[in-house]
Amino acid sequence: IRVFAEVDNPRQLALSKNGTIYAGSLAAGKVYAILDDDGDYLADRVLTLDSNLTMPSGLTIKGKDLYVGAVNRILRYSDIDSQLAAPPKPEVVLDSLPDKRHHGWKFIDFGPDGYLYIPIGAPCNLCLSDDKRFASMLRINLSHENPAMEIFAQGIRNSVGFDWHPVTHELWFTDNGSDNMGDEIPPCELNHAPDAGLHFGFPFFHGNNLRDTNFGGRRNEKEYRVPALALVPHSAPLGMMFYTGKQFPAKFSNQILIAEHGSWNRSEEAGHTGYRITLAYHKEDGSLKYETFIDGWLVNNKSWGRPAHLLQLPDGSILIAD
Repeated sequence: IRVFAEVDNPRQLALSKNGTIYAGSLAAGKVYAILDDDGDYLADRVLTLDSNLTMPSGLTIKGKDLYVGAVNRILRYSDIDSQLAAPPKPEVVLDSLPDKRHHGWKFIDFGPDGYLYIPIGAPCNLCLSDDKRFASMLRINLSHENPAMEIFAQGIRNSVGFDWHPVTHELWFTDNGSDNMGDEIPPCELNHAPDAGLHFGFPFFHGNNLRDTNFGGRRNEKEYRVPALALVPHSAPLGMMFYTGKQFPAKFSNQILIAEHGSWNRSEEAGHTGYRITLAYHKEDGSLKYETFIDGWLVNNKSWGRPAHLLQLPDGSILIAD
């Protein structure tokens, strides 16, 4: 493990067919292009493509175009690889998404169905909004002249990472549990959505059917899908990916790697959690387990880094946005 590039507050990463790596920055309000000109897996140049954007943390590539999620807007930078020297002004593809900043940063990606998937976090720590788009996973068919937005899944407090299984093409995503409920509850989540229309419980239930004291009396737990895997409470799982490369041992093939950003609201006595990369994998009996893959960002209960996203490179190595 070594430093690939110095980038200000990188979040979601994307790789073009030409090998350019793009990074969105939540705090800096910028979008970057990262170039490894000589192919030695160390960046030679970091270019700023755009700035003064509102929380452009999410981005993805489709064809030759770069798409960026900036709170209420989806921007498109056409044929971006050929215009790095003089980046074009973006086209506003969509500007009608919720503009709340609380859980407003978004990772975005195109699914196997060609739709653009966009998680919309709850505009609060724990609440029930009249706007059904909050606490959901949206998908949009951008091939239409007037893109139609639909809710793919609901009851998702704050998902900031998702990927599709390379064989089944089913959606998996992380979700951050509520704050201020205690050091050891509720668990964060790894969820599996094989079909559209599922509800994952928030704000009525947390984790594995932990009934919320304010909202839980309104619903039956049988209406909701429990997590595929309960993660450590307050570990803040963000980006996740299925590993499909050949550089790691065979047991990693088609398994999930998760960037745990790390806790902020646990008591001093309980200590921090997260600040690591974890591996979630199916055992021979079919059960789903997870374990630490990389740690070291947390030393003596103080952190010096916060993993946010993962990107697999063509040789099977992985970049970690920190």
